[in-house]
Formats: sequence, C-alpha cells, structure tokens
Amino acid sequence: MLVLGIETSCDETGIALYDTESGLLSHALYSQVHMHEEYGGVVPELASRDHIRRVLPLTRQVLDQAGLQLADLSAIAYTEGPGLAGALLVGASIAASLGFALKLPIVGVHHLEGHLLAPLLEPDPPAFPFVALLVSGGHTQLMRVDGVGQYQLLGETLDDAAGEAFDKSAKLMGLGYPGGPALARLAQTGQIGHYKLPRPMLASGDLNFSFSGLKTAVMLVAKQAAVNHANLAAEVQEAIADVLAAKAIAALKQTGLTRLVVAGGVGANARLRERLSQAMPPGAAVYYPKLEFCTDNGAMIAFAGAMRLQHADARYGFSVKPRWDLAQLEAP
Repeated sequence: MLVLGIETSCDETGIALYDTESGLLSHALYSQVHMHEEYGGVVPELASRDHIRRVLPLTRQVLDQAGLQLADLSAIAYTEGPGLAGALLVGASIAASLGFALKLPIVGVHHLEGHLLAPLLEPDPPAFPFVALLVSGGHTQLMRVDGVGQYQLLGETLDDAAGEAFDKSAKLMGLGYPGGPALARLAQTGQIGHYKLPRPMLASGDLNFSFSGLKTAVMLVAKQAAVNHANLAAEVQEAIADVLAAKAIAALKQTGLTRLVVAGGVGANARLRERLSQAMPPGAAVYYPKLEFCTDNGAMIAFAGAMRLQHADARYGFSVKPRWDLAQLEAP
C-alpha cells in the first residue's frame, strides 16, 4: 500500500510517501518560521494561505523524488487534528479532493498519534507496549501505548506545556521567535547553578506536569539587573529536562515497562536526550525519531495513516478537529 501523507496542522507543510512494503520513499517539508517571525508567533490566517500555496507543489516534489505518479497511490492520509482550524481544512480538503478524483480511500490522522508513532519509522523500532513522552509546543503528556489506537493517559500538564515554557522563557529574555531552539542554542554557552529555578510538581507523587510557575520564576529573574542570559537559559533548560526525565522514569516504574518513546518537537532537545539516557534504569531503553521527524512532518502522518488504512473503510467526506483528545482514539 502506497500512502500519501499531508500535514498542515500549524506552520509547517509536510508531504511524504510511505509504502507498507518498502518503507518511507520520500518526504518534503516547508517551514513558515520566517514568515511568522515578524509577528513573534503563528498568525493562523497567514499559515492557512501559505499551506494552500505549498501542498500541491510539495506533493509533485515527493512523487518526482520517488519516481512515481498520482496514479500509483493506494490511499491518502491527512492531519485531521488537533491544530489550527483553517490550516487543517487546507490539508483535509486537498486530501478529500484527490481521494474523490482518484477514487482512493482517505483517512484523517490524529497529529499526536503521528508524533507518537514516528519512532516506528526507524530501522530498530520499539516493540509494543511502551511508555510515550509526548513533548511539543502545545502538549506534554505521558501515555501507555499497547498498540495503534490503544493509548492510556498516565499524566499531562495542568497548564503550560514544556514547549511553551521554552518559548515563553525565551521571549522574556528577548531571544525572538521561535524561542525554544534559540534558548537551547544559548544554553550551550551558559552554566547551571547560577540561578535557582523551581522544578514544578517534581515531588507531586503523580505523573502530571506544571510549567507556569517556572515561567513566572524566569520572569522575576529576567527583570533583575545584570542578568546573564546564557546562564539563565541553561538553568531553564535544566529545570525542564529534570522534570521531564523524572516523570518519564516514574512512568516506567509505575507501568513496569522497559521501553520509553520520546516524540514531539521538544524531543529534539539535546540536553533532554542526555538526561533521559543518564536516568534510564537497568534493562530499560529510550527511543527517539530522527531529528527531522521530531517536529511536524508528513512522514509521521503517512505512516500512521498506513497503519490505520490497513483496517479502515474507504470514505470521501472529511472533517477537522482543532481540539481532539488522543485518549479518545480507538484501535483501527
């Protein structure tokens, strides 16, 4: 089965081709970061319009890279949600139009399920069951994963997500947009131990998170005179990594599982990866997608769609779900 994946949930247009026999054949990504940089954040209307400009040219690009044509497709997968409503509608309408014209089945994919399954694209994928740490700009969750569509929520953030904590802290330090990667780069030149920042809910006894208090503490420090931003960035990164690592290890112990999957944009953070590797208990292993598949991309949508389309019926209507709880998904 050859599946075309279309990702348009926010500010990146991702297209990919996944073959259930040969694996990932080609993929392409266009980021709108430079367009939104002027505004200090994503402008939904601009994002939607840019997706319209990019989807079809990128589709032609990945088909050319693989030496294939639209007629070779078996099915189409698109991001159904969560995300920006207008941006989601672009991918959904193009997927539905292609599906109707080519008489192909289409399937809507949960954006977070795509992230969660992205490590399965690797040559040595984790076997089910495993614990998944989903960390992105808008989500921080711990899930028990027993199979495709078999997800149990173990804990989640009660306020800001880890990615928001990175971005908002960066903004308080005047680092610009996108803040998270800028803060991580600055942290490489700083040292920890110069500023005392909280590790929210580290000793809460559950698997939930909270990062709003960390953001407030950063704001108070940033207002002080002669603040060393490199040292502050290093401490922010360390605080977030400490909490994420501790909760992830606690989830492994609570479930009795030995495999941890880290997915989402924050999963690309080098210090977080280092802390998790250091904290792994004996006999446990941690899995990551490639760095290029940590952020939004079409490959994860094509793959997740292929997993579901093997059991799904053809349909030509479409829907989008800007708000969509991952725990509500059912197995295909």
